[in-house]
This record gives sequence, structure tokens and C-alpha cells, in this order.
Amino acid sequence: MNRKKFIGVVAMLLAFSLFAGCGNNSTADNGEKIFTYGTMAYGPAMETTGTDPHNSYDGWAAIRYGVGETLFKFNEKMELVPWLAEKYEQIDEYTVKITIKDNVVFSNGKKVTGEAVKACFEDLIARHDRAPRDLKIASISANGQEVTITSNEKMPALLNYLSDPYGCIIDVEAGIKDRIAVGTGPYKAVKVTDTQVDLVKNENYWGDVKPKMDKIFVKSITDGDTLTMAMQNGELDAAQGLPYASLDLFKKDSGKYKLSQTETSRVYQAAFNFKTPELQDIRVRRAISMAVDKENFTKVLLNGNGAPAIGPFPANLTFGGDAVKTVPYDLESAKKLLNEAGYTDTDGDGYVDKNGKNLELRYLTYTSRQELPLLAEVTQANLKKIGIKLNVNATDNHKAFIKNGEYDIYAKAIVTAPTGDPEYYFTGHIMPGAVDNAGFYDSPRIVELENELHNTYGAEKRGEIAVKMSQQILDDAALFYASHLRMSFVMKPNVEGFVAHPSDYYEIRPELDKK
Repeated sequence: MNRKKFIGVVAMLLAFSLFAGCGNNSTADNGEKIFTYGTMAYGPAMETTGTDPHNSYDGWAAIRYGVGETLFKFNEKMELVPWLAEKYEQIDEYTVKITIKDNVVFSNGKKVTGEAVKACFEDLIARHDRAPRDLKIASISANGQEVTITSNEKMPALLNYLSDPYGCIIDVEAGIKDRIAVGTGPYKAVKVTDTQVDLVKNENYWGDVKPKMDKIFVKSITDGDTLTMAMQNGELDAAQGLPYASLDLFKKDSGKYKLSQTETSRVYQAAFNFKTPELQDIRVRRAISMAVDKENFTKVLLNGNGAPAIGPFPANLTFGGDAVKTVPYDLESAKKLLNEAGYTDTDGDGYVDKNGKNLELRYLTYTSRQELPLLAEVTQANLKKIGIKLNVNATDNHKAFIKNGEYDIYAKAIVTAPTGDPEYYFTGHIMPGAVDNAGFYDSPRIVELENELHNTYGAEKRGEIAVKMSQQILDDAALFYASHLRMSFVMKPNVEGFVAHPSDYYEIRPELDKK
């Protein structure tokens, strides 16, 4: 048996073992309506292994799978609208008062009051790694259904930040048990592991639309072939993260499947490690940026399921797309830059060298996002054309390599504007000391512009500053951006109310149904 057939057989056996006993019927023997969902976006590599929004990125699982809800949410145009909140009042540039809807309750039946929200946010600030830096909260007070938040700085985007998945309102008094939080969503988690979340209907759901499914099983399936076969075999009702070649199969069989797609701000980016001596030369960083063929990556390897990225934000945002100058794909100019930096192929081995040492770099990424190994493949092949040897390490244990500094380029997938505001990306990934500033990029101009952005009210003015910051990143060749993702859900034809959203947040909603 050849290697390709062997892999196929293994994948098929894995699929059967994963779903043995789950069944593929809409209802169980007792008449319960069951929804089984396969996704590549849950698991340790994604830092989502529970529904506690105050831990790492578990808030994404909480909000995606209908466990948690935030005070405000984003509509299809990424505009902020009330959710658990009834209204808000901007008291001054430092203080906002939020009124909670009177009928909201946790899944345990406890009423959500201003005091409960206050306790939730205090726990968030105490335990979360990013939230304190984002929110800048000085004090919180509660009175009935009102909660008043005072920041120690001007916070024009505070409500946007509170709409991040870590802002899901949970019952802190109930505690976190077995990685399960008590939220306000249409479903509640009853069992959580690294590979699965089991949900049941929240009988106490406060919303006008009541949850329609009795049970939901969210399964982490990080192998594309296994996910494809599970969907084809009818073991899943819906799937997210299917390989792009597989999407064509489901599109062609449109009578048997439905698709929901939307453009998102999830970008595939790579950060240059400024601690690497060779990469401290901007000419080398620029050469690498110019050598990455984004068009080929997006059109061929992603099968057109995305758009080539110019900067961190997509074209459907006013501060994204053509608002900044693109980095051209130009191999000859890239070679000239390397030559100017003193790199030439002196021994004829196909790789440029300097002082007797080849220009050889370590490229770190992970596999749980199917696009990232493809980007590594393209980048490795492109850099070979300009004489750079790239050693790729694609591992879902990437955090250990980051911690040890064992990389020169780190590629990841990140949603850059999930809060509908650009500051989220800059404070989390670009500012000096930011939690996810993997390249140790430190720009005085970025700090200056971020200070201006942080104190500016009004979406249009904030967008103008964001454009300047994006351009500065490109001018400094601090990162290169490859493509923005088109989110795709594939589902059985009887599934309703399962719709891709540009925020990349809201997946399982009370409208979800199977006819």
C-alpha cells in the first residue's frame, strides 16, 4: 500500500472511531433534538479548552458555542449593539454607566444584576492576561441593574473591548467547575475536555428566541481529511475549517449540503523576531516580505477562499485594505536588497551567505489552522528563490518554542478587528511588551500613534490613526501579512439558523434548528 492510500485508510478509521456511537439522526430514541458540530477551531493549540472566559482564549469557546454572552455585540456590519445591556451613558471621558436588562438570568436561574456584572469584571481583571491591559479599569460600582465603570485613562473603545469574548458575563459565585462556567447563553456546558464540549439546552434562557436543540456536541477535529469524511458520512450536522479542496466537493453537491460564508478580519501573518541578528537589518526583512507570493497563496492554495492581505485589516473595514500601500511581490528587488545587505551566494549552493555563513532562518507555526502549514510551504519555496534557507517547524506545541525563543519568524492566524475597532490589534500584538508581540517589535512612532489613538473619540478619526499605524508596521517590515480568511460553514440542508458572522464569534445561537 502506498503512503497516500495508507494515510487515507488511517484517516477513515479515525473518523469511524471518533464518531462511533454518536449516530447521525436528528433525534435520539427519546425524541431529543441533537446537533453535532465538527470544528478545527477548538483545542489546546487554539488556547481554547474550556468555557471559562477569564482563562486565556476560552471566552471564544464560551461565546461561539452559546454558553456566554457579552453586554454588547456586533451586528453584520460590525456595529456595536446592546445584548445583555439595555443602554449605556457616557458620563465623561473616563466613566460609563451601563444598564443591564431586567430579565437576564444565568443558566442556573440567578438574576444578572449590576453587582453580578461587577463581580464578573473584577474576577476578569484579576485572572486574565490581556483584559487588564485592554480595559484600564480604575474602579467599578454597582447599583441595582446599573454598573458604572471608571477607567484610569480615556477609553473611547471600552465598550468594544467589553464585547471581546473575555467579556462574557458569568456567575462568579458559582465558580468554575471542570473548566465549565455558568453563563447566560442559550446553552450550558455539561462536559468539557481538550477535544469536545457537550452542551444542553438552557431551560432558563432569557432571550425572546428560545433554544431549539436539546443537546449539542462540539467536536475538535484537526485533521482535514477526517473532518471531510465525517461530514460526508453524515456523522456531523455542520463543520467549520474544512480544507479548501473539500469545500468544492460540498459546493458541487449543493442539493445535499448548504454553505454559509462571510469575509472576516482573520489574517495570516508572520512576525520577524527582532532578537535575531540577521533580521535586525531592515533590508533582509523587506526582502522576505517582497518574496512572499500572496496571490498564489490565496488563489491556489486557499482555493480563492480569502483575499490577499495588504496590511492587518481587510478591505471591508474603512481602515483596512487599500488605505495602506501594498508590499509588492518582486523577487528581483528582494535579491537586490539582500545583495545590499551583504548577502551573496559565494559557494554556488543556491543560498546566499555572509562571512561564510548561509542565511538560514527558523520558521515556527502550528497545524491546527489548516492555512498555516500551506503558508509555510509557500514561504519556504519563495524564499529559496531569493537564496534564503527556511527551516519550518509546524507544531501545535509552538508555545514552548516561543517561550524558549526558538524561532526567527513566527506565523499565526489572528482576528485583527473582532471588536470592530483597530486598537485591539495594536495593543495585543504590536505595542512594546504586548502579550502577543512575538517579534519584540518596538517602535517609538507606534507608541506615539497608539497614545493618540487611545485618546481619540469618533470612529472616523480613530480609523485615520489606525491607517498610519498599519503603514508604519509595513514601512518597518515588522511583519508580513499574507491573506484574510473567508469563513465557511458547511451543513446539512435541514440545518437552519447556523450562519457565519464577520466577527468570528457567534456560531451556536438560539435560532439554530434542524427541520
